[in-house]
Amino acid sequence: MRRRSFLFGLGAFASPALAQASPFPLGVASGCPRPTSVVLWTRAAMPGPMTWSIAEDEAMRRNLRNGSAVAEARWGNTVHVDIEGLKPGRPYWYRFTSNGQASEVGRTRTAPDFATNPETLRFAFASCAQYEHGYYAAYRHMANEQLDAVLFLGDYIYEASWGRNLVRRHDGGRATMLDEYRARYALYKSDLDLQRAHAAHPWIVTWDDHEVTGDYTNDIDQYDPDPAHFLVQRAAAYQAFWEAMPLSNTMRPQGPSLRLYNRYRFGDLAEVSVLDDRQYRSHHACRATLGRGKPLENCDERRDPGRTMLGREQEAWFADGMRGASARWNVLAQQTLMAEVDRGPGERHVYWADGWDGYPVARQRLLDAVAASPVKDTLVLGGDVHAFWAADLARDFASAKAPVVATEFIGGSITSQGPPQERLSRYAAKNPHIRAALGEVNGYGVVVLDAKKAAVSFRRLSDVRDPAASLSTLRRFVVERGRPGATPG
Repeated sequence: MRRRSFLFGLGAFASPALAQASPFPLGVASGCPRPTSVVLWTRAAMPGPMTWSIAEDEAMRRNLRNGSAVAEARWGNTVHVDIEGLKPGRPYWYRFTSNGQASEVGRTRTAPDFATNPETLRFAFASCAQYEHGYYAAYRHMANEQLDAVLFLGDYIYEASWGRNLVRRHDGGRATMLDEYRARYALYKSDLDLQRAHAAHPWIVTWDDHEVTGDYTNDIDQYDPDPAHFLVQRAAAYQAFWEAMPLSNTMRPQGPSLRLYNRYRFGDLAEVSVLDDRQYRSHHACRATLGRGKPLENCDERRDPGRTMLGREQEAWFADGMRGASARWNVLAQQTLMAEVDRGPGERHVYWADGWDGYPVARQRLLDAVAASPVKDTLVLGGDVHAFWAADLARDFASAKAPVVATEFIGGSITSQGPPQERLSRYAAKNPHIRAALGEVNGYGVVVLDAKKAAVSFRRLSDVRDPAASLSTLRRFVVERGRPGATPG
C-alpha cells in the first residue's frame, strides 16, 4: 500500500468537526485476522441500517464484496461484520456507509496461510491506556508502524479516575453499569489517534481488570464481595467490551461470560495464544482482596496447588495447544508480568497477590506445558505493570541452574503512570532472571519474528503529556531461535 497516502487519508477524516458530523464518530476497526477472514467493526451515531464494502485497493476501486448490516441499540449501535472467503496474507481496505455518508477507509490484513513460510512477522504489543494520564500520541505512532497485527493486552479503558497531574478528565465517576461503560469506551475511542491505530491495523485483544474494575478476581472485587451482585456488573462490563472491540459475532457474551481466549496462526512462523487471566482465576490468596494493598508475605495459601489463574478448562486448552504446536515460534499474549518478582527487602520474601506471583503453582503448570511443547521457542508478551520489562522464564525461579524455557517482554504502558525507577532497579537487583525493568516512561513494544530470531524493541514516547510527542527506541533485545533468553540487541 501507499502508506503515506493512506495516513493522509486518515488525517483528512480526523478533523473534530467532521468526526462530530459523521454517522461513525468513533471510526472503524478490524480484528481477529485469520488466513481467509477478518472482523470489521464500527459504532453508529444512531441505530439503523448501513452498508459495508471491502476492496483490494486503497482507493476502493477493486471492490471485492458489499453487504448490509444493522446497528442495534441493544448492542450499543455497534456493528461486527465477519468477512469470510478472503485471500491469505494480504491487505484489504474497507469502509461503512450510512444515509449516503461514508466512514473513513480502514486497512486490515489477513494472516498468512497455515502452510506458507512468511519471511517475517511484525506485531506491536501494548496495554494500559489511562485516558486522564496523557495523550494518545503512542497510538498515532503505532498507526505508522508496518505491522501484521496489534496485540492489545488489557486495560483499554479505566473504570475509575486515579493518578496525579491529570491532563484530561473522565466523564462521570466509577463505571459500574452498562450505559456508564459504554460512555467510557465512547470517550476513549473519540480520541483520533486511537482511531488511527485501529484503522491502520487489525487488532487481537484481551482484557485485564480495569475493563471491569480494579483487581477483580473471577466473581468478586474489592468493592463488592457478593458474587450475585458483582456478576451483574461484570455482565455489563463484558457486554460493553464486546460492543467496543473488533470481535466476532460468535464471541458475543452470554450474561457475565465471554469466551475470549483464542489462538491465531500466522503461517508456519508463529502461533499466538491469547489468554484470559481474569474471568476464571481463583480469588486472591490470604484474603488480600479485602485490602487495598496486596503484598503477600508468609502466605501458605499462595502455593496451594488448587489455585488457578486461567481456570481448569483454559489450562487444559492451553496445554493441549502446546502439545500440538508446530509453528517456529509460540507467542503468549497475556495480561501481566509472569516472571517471579520477590519484592521483599533483604531476606524477606514478599510477592504481589494480583499477578502471577499470587498463583505460583498455576504458573509452574503453564511453564511445564511450555517446556513440554515440541516448539522450544516461546515468547511471553504482557502488560499491566506500567513499565518495560525483559525476563527469562524458568520452571524453578529459585534455582540459578534451572533452564530457561521462555522469554518474557512487557511493553510498558500507553499512558498509565507507573512505579519509580528506583523501586524497579531494586527488584531487578534481587531477581537475577530480570534482564531489564524500565520505569517512568510510556510507549509500547514491537516484536519482529523471522526463522532465526525474535527482535524486540521498546518504543518510548518523549512526553505522554504532549499530544505531539515524538517516539524513539528505548532498548532492543534479541532472542535467538533455540536459545531462549533475552540478550541486548
